[in-house]
Amino acid sequence: MGRIIRAGKCLQLIAYEPLYSQRRFHNVKTRFKGFSGPIGSGKSAALCHEAIRLAYQNPGCMGLLGAPTYPMLRDATRRALLGVLEENEIPYEWHRSENYIDLPQCKSRVLLRSLDEYERLRGTNLAWFGVDELTYCKEEAWLRLEGRLREPKARRPCGFGVWTPKGTDWVHRRFLASEAKDYEVVLAKPSENRHVLAADPQFYERLKSTYSDAFYRQEVLGEYVLSNGRQVYSSFNRETNIKPLERIFSLPLLWTLDFNVSPFCTLICQRVGNSIHVLDELVLIRAETVEMAREMNDKYGQKAHGLVIYGDATGSAQHTNGPSNYKQLLAELGNDKWKWVHSRVKKSNPPVNDRIRLVNNMLKSADAQVRIQIDPRCHWLIADLEQVQYQEDGVRVDKASDANRTHISDALGYLVWQEFGVKQQIGERQAPVRGPGLF
Repeated sequence: MGRIIRAGKCLQLIAYEPLYSQRRFHNVKTRFKGFSGPIGSGKSAALCHEAIRLAYQNPGCMGLLGAPTYPMLRDATRRALLGVLEENEIPYEWHRSENYIDLPQCKSRVLLRSLDEYERLRGTNLAWFGVDELTYCKEEAWLRLEGRLREPKARRPCGFGVWTPKGTDWVHRRFLASEAKDYEVVLAKPSENRHVLAADPQFYERLKSTYSDAFYRQEVLGEYVLSNGRQVYSSFNRETNIKPLERIFSLPLLWTLDFNVSPFCTLICQRVGNSIHVLDELVLIRAETVEMAREMNDKYGQKAHGLVIYGDATGSAQHTNGPSNYKQLLAELGNDKWKWVHSRVKKSNPPVNDRIRLVNNMLKSADAQVRIQIDPRCHWLIADLEQVQYQEDGVRVDKASDANRTHISDALGYLVWQEFGVKQQIGERQAPVRGPGLF
């Protein structure tokens, strides 16, 4: 047996055994509904099966399936939907150039759209819409879609979204904090997905060593984590992250820079095993690259030791009136002060939130590992870790309130990402769940 979807007299059998929370989500009858859950809770499967179900429940109508950005729509959402259609041998026609799918059995059309340019969502009436990773979309995009849910032929008009919690953002306010009768949300429980646990029983436990405590509670436990204010580096703690450090002369120095004229901030660090020791900071007010290089030579240059340079990728750009910042550094440092000098600067900077997440994890992970130690002389860095805030949207870092802040913590983030960073994707992606069962 399998799930049966109908379009008039047409029946389609689908192999799908929904998990407990997935089943509850599919059975919700409100006009707008949501599925909130941690990684591995089956959000992708719920999204695609609900979209197909609504397409068949609204024969001859148009619906829309959206994602926060086009790359995510292309690489994850659309791929998952096509996977469900193909595995269940549901006839479809994919119009690649205009990015929509026709389902000939029910004569319905599914538009595939990115939601980053939400003003383009105005126009044609919709019978239903669904949004992947809703917490990464702007509220205006959701409101535009709500306004398009006005197809007069729709038998079951519905707007829905799936997401991983992200604090008390607009999704939380709209779906959980509001008492609107048209809204209902299902909260999936952690470790509910037996398919994930059958394949890897230690999947959730293993993430404790790679996620910060707050991020683990959000991503793995599915909690709506409330931070103390809008502190960006919420894992930082003076008692656990600050202690006097001694330079290990058998290891090279790691020098990481953020190119800001005033202040010009750099950190001198060492990698000790899987940890970073922040030994010192060099901060100059209204300084040029050559001046900072001379300061580094005077304070730490030793012919017997090596130096590795990290930092902001934009410093590699060629200047209109001369060489790039890094070429100036390398020329000034020279071989007369150091045994050797290497550069490990990436061609582009990592996504800001991914970099911050990794720094928070290394400050203190969910399993209480502390992998960043900071000497108490690093006053600028300590101030950054304690004072840098998010803007009111809880997503973008506030760089405007204090011109002295964010630069030196950015420098730390560039080093940490280069040494320990991995490419990450928003949310989880898994193969469509198969098995017998009915809604």
